[in-house]
Amino acid sequence: MDWSKLFSTQKKLDDYIEENNSLQNKDLFDEKVLALIVELGELANETRSFKFWSKNKTLDKLAILEEYIDGVHFILSLGLEKNYTFEGGPSPVEGRSISEQFLLLYELIISFKNNPSEENYHTLFSNYLRLGNLLQLTAEQLQEAYFEKNEVNFKRQDTGY
Repeated sequence: MDWSKLFSTQKKLDDYIEENNSLQNKDLFDEKVLALIVELGELANETRSFKFWSKNKTLDKLAILEEYIDGVHFILSLGLEKNYTFEGGPSPVEGRSISEQFLLLYELIISFKNNPSEENYHTLFSNYLRLGNLLQLTAEQLQEAYFEKNEVNFKRQDTGY
């Protein structure tokens, strides 16, 4: 995947949001970290992976993809905040369940918040992509959904979202 194209697209959106909301000189790192945590929770809820008590195992693949992409937006935005890029792919670690991967991601987000190093960013990003693999999302789906949601996010800014 050509991550540079997604980073440059995200930069345009971030700049647009900051200009429209007079946030150019505000440190938004903590807000973006919290937004990523919230989006990860929304994604977990859609996957139902932790709902061992539920008999309803029907999954809405489109809703899962949409929530996953929201997380991609914030991971890209966090990288831009710290001037980091990403060129890798999913973490190669095998054998984790979806629920275990969610828990690991929560830990990695907090680790990155507390120590926003480039290494921690890459670890977070690659493990988020690993979650996408576990959710059977393809790189093509991810890229297409990212650009579609990016357009929606621009329109939301124009309509006072």
